[in-house]
Amino acid sequence: MLNRNLFRRPRNALEGAGEADNYQSPEITEELYVSCPNCKAMHAVDDLGRCADVCPACGHHFRIGARRRTALLADADSFEELWPELEGGDPISFEGYQQKLTQARAQSGENEGVITGVCTIEQNPCCLFAMDPSFIMGSMGTAVGEKITRLFEYALERHLPVVGCCTSGGARMQEGVFSLMQMAKTTGAVKRHSDAGGLFIAVLSDPTTGGVMASFAMEGDIIIGEPDALIGFAGPRVIEQTIRQKLKEGFQRSEFLLDKGFLDMICDRRAMKECLSKLLRLHRREAQE
Repeated sequence: MLNRNLFRRPRNALEGAGEADNYQSPEITEELYVSCPNCKAMHAVDDLGRCADVCPACGHHFRIGARRRTALLADADSFEELWPELEGGDPISFEGYQQKLTQARAQSGENEGVITGVCTIEQNPCCLFAMDPSFIMGSMGTAVGEKITRLFEYALERHLPVVGCCTSGGARMQEGVFSLMQMAKTTGAVKRHSDAGGLFIAVLSDPTTGGVMASFAMEGDIIIGEPDALIGFAGPRVIEQTIRQKLKEGFQRSEFLLDKGFLDMICDRRAMKECLSKLLRLHRREAQE
C-alpha cells in the first residue's frame, strides 16, 4: 500500500514556524460596524451614532429605539419619565403571548412599546413620547394606549405641548378588541388637548402603519415625516394583492405623502431637534400674545 504522504511536499523548518502555527488572526466584533441596508456602505457604530443613526453616504435613516430617540431630542438630563412601571397583560389569553411579552422586554429593555415623559427641547418645555420598534414592532396594546392617553391628559392639566415620535406596526392583535379600543381612547385625549389650545407635533418614522397611523399619529397639528419612512394603514403588499395592481415606486413613503398633502413637512433626523425647537418656540410666543 502506498504511503498517503508520499507525494506531499515536506514543510521547511523555517525559523518561527511554530509560532506561526499558533497565531490566531484578530476577530472584529460585529457590534463595531454596521452595514447600511440601502447603499451597503460599512460604518463604524460610533461614527453612525454621531450622525444620529443616519447613513452619511446615502441618508438612510436606521430604525432606533425609544431611549435613543429621547436622547436625540431632549436636552441633556431633562427627560423625566412618567409611568415607567405600567405594562400590559394578556386580556384574551392569546396563545404564546406571555412568552412574546417576556421576549420583547428582554430584547428591548422596556416594559412596554412606548416611553412617556416630560422634558425640554432647547429649553422649550413639552411632553414627549417615543414608540419603540424593538418591542413587538411598537404595536399598540392597552398599556401603550393608556400611557399615551395619560400623557395628553398630563399635558392638558399643565398647558404643555406634546411631541409624539411614532414608529409602529399598528394595533397589537394579541390583545384583540382591547387593542382596537385604544384608537378611540387616544383620539379622544388628543381632541381634548387640542380643544384647549394645546399643540401636538407628530413625528412619523419608518414604519408608521395600521391602527396607530389611523388614530393619533395623523392627528397632529403639525405632522413631520422622516425621509423615506413607510406611512400607511395597510402595507403596499396587502394593497397590491387586494386591487391586483402594481403600485407606483415610492407609494406610501414620506415623499409621496407630502406630495399628496398628508404630511406638513419632511425633516432629516439630524435637524429634527432644531426643527421641533423652532415650532415649540413659535407656539409659546402665540400663547403669550
